[in-house]
Amino acid sequence: MMNTHYDALGHDGVLVPLHVLPEDLATVLDGLRRMRNLRGFIVTVPHKEAIVAFCDTLTDAAREVGAVNVVRREADGRLTGGQFDGEGFIAGLRDAGHEVAGRAVVMAGAGGAGAGLAFAFARHGAARLTIHNRTMAKAEQLAARVRAAYPACDARAGSADPSGHDIVANATSLGMKDGDALPLDVTRLAPPMLAAEVIMTPEVTPFLAEATKRGCATHGGKPMLAAQIPLLARFMGAG
Repeated sequence: MMNTHYDALGHDGVLVPLHVLPEDLATVLDGLRRMRNLRGFIVTVPHKEAIVAFCDTLTDAAREVGAVNVVRREADGRLTGGQFDGEGFIAGLRDAGHEVAGRAVVMAGAGGAGAGLAFAFARHGAARLTIHNRTMAKAEQLAARVRAAYPACDARAGSADPSGHDIVANATSLGMKDGDALPLDVTRLAPPMLAAEVIMTPEVTPFLAEATKRGCATHGGKPMLAAQIPLLARFMGAG
């Protein structure tokens, strides 16, 4: 998607994949700082939270969320971290005709992507936000941060039961690999709930497949990235 966007802009740049293990992150970043023809890079799991400590500066959104999904390399080698996960997710929902304001949202995941979505849901007017996470203490900490920033949103940690919510979102990596557990209790899904996903591949995750079986509308992960592409490109100096 990014390289297609670069072509459309006439931008002389290319996005290439890098496979970086957590134990190698510091070494890789030290090398990237020294690459004169590098404008930036996109950050994905499992590095979105860990990379914060290596950034020299953060945007307001990245600082608020505590996670980074894009880094810009400045001319002097300094690294500036940005965060567009949440805004991309909300934009993708809206482009598909789904509004967040006034809705009750339940979300699985309190990691980097989950934090981005949680703050964005609250920022865009969700009335209630329930955060479920395997480690509930982490969900409680995230909910407390969201409440402090957006008191009008009733943000709480909660169970895997989506009953009583309008939007049911998976912000974990569960569903990327065969045999993964389901992120929430799909037996409690029912219309008119919307089941939404951050995972792009597979396009139909087991979570979305179960939601479809139960008559719920679904929203895959690709619109989240598609909505971010121009934002990420601009952040890294293109467009």
